Amino acid sequence: MKKFILLALLGASILSINAQEKSNEIVYVEDPSQGYLFNRFKDNWFVTGEIGGNMYFSPGDQHRSWTDRFDPAAGIYVGKWFSPLIAARIGVDWLQVKGLSSIADAPGVDWNNPTVNGYYKQQFNHVGPVFDVMFNITNMIRGYVPGRKYSLVAYAGAGGYWSYARSTYGQEGSYTSGGYVNMQDRILTFRLGIMNSFRITEQVQLNLDIRYSGIDNHRDEPDLRWNKTSHDLQAYVGVTYLFKRREWYPPVVPVCPEPENCDPIRAQLAAANEKIADLEDQLAHCCEKCPQPEIVEEPAPLATIYYPINIYKLTRKDINVIEACAQVMKDNPDKRYVITGWADNYTGNDKINTRLRHNRVNGVKKQLVKMGVPESQLDVTINAGNLCDLGEKYVALDRAVTIEETK
Repeated sequence: MKKFILLALLGASILSINAQEKSNEIVYVEDPSQGYLFNRFKDNWFVTGEIGGNMYFSPGDQHRSWTDRFDPAAGIYVGKWFSPLIAARIGVDWLQVKGLSSIADAPGVDWNNPTVNGYYKQQFNHVGPVFDVMFNITNMIRGYVPGRKYSLVAYAGAGGYWSYARSTYGQEGSYTSGGYVNMQDRILTFRLGIMNSFRITEQVQLNLDIRYSGIDNHRDEPDLRWNKTSHDLQAYVGVTYLFKRREWYPPVVPVCPEPENCDPIRAQLAAANEKIADLEDQLAHCCEKCPQPEIVEEPAPLATIYYPINIYKLTRKDINVIEACAQVMKDNPDKRYVITGWADNYTGNDKINTRLRHNRVNGVKKQLVKMGVPESQLDVTINAGNLCDLGEKYVALDRAVTIEETK
């Protein structure tokens, strides 16, 4: 029984330790408040197919019954969402439109149908490429939510159509009817629309689309004007298929665990700060009574000339330095200067290093005298020690000649 109780206590302790360690772990979570990351270019593509109807509004159409002005329309698009707010799509649009014209031989006039208040009935097919920029209003107002069931999307775009007439005159004036004839006419269009998008599955959306299009009109007025803008109102039902990757992901940020009760630690820190402040006061009071040591600054040499290993000849830069030193000496004729030759003791041998020291210091003295410095101002010596004595790693600092003012 005692063994069982001990094992149970040991197990509870282990679980408690593990739970405490887990509670102290940093957790990484998605944070939508930080915005959303842009996906790769190959992500968030979609394809849309739509079918619907339209009503055409051109000059004179008010004489035609509105129930006789409905015509079918369709389109197919491929597009990409660049962010949760903005997308673009390109596709092909087809419209069949009906209108009226006061000109008997206007494009699209069908003589098989009776006139309406003296106007001739027309029928066209428009087909061509279109391009839209799309904006998700729901995501802008309410923020992006993965798996949202409904979104309101606005779009604007433009495109061009090739026009095909229901009937027309032949090349020799003979009348033709039946089928559609290419009018060799290319017209421009601009469009604005609102799309209600409903999420059916992760991959499929159902769209209810209301669109307005401004379309270049044909020559169907008495004054034979071209490219007068007409209007078209359309409604569509569409299906969109979303390719992977379909969602947008927010940045992942670390979430630190809730801190434990830190009041005892804060109390210890406050006590330690008080103790430090007291010790600083004691130290300041003690230092006021202690005499401050006098700091003696060793004067730096007037100049130091450094040499490569086993070299004592002066370079052009060295001569420039010596020339500046010579000018100082000539400006102060009452002062004397000592020139000391050095060589490192980590390379070579005593004989070689002694010769290098003499050659280096004599070369500098010779150059100073050549530049007009009296020999009486100069004392020449060598030093068998190391100039810096920082160790073998810094031997280049020991290969030098120093020029100092004699005190």
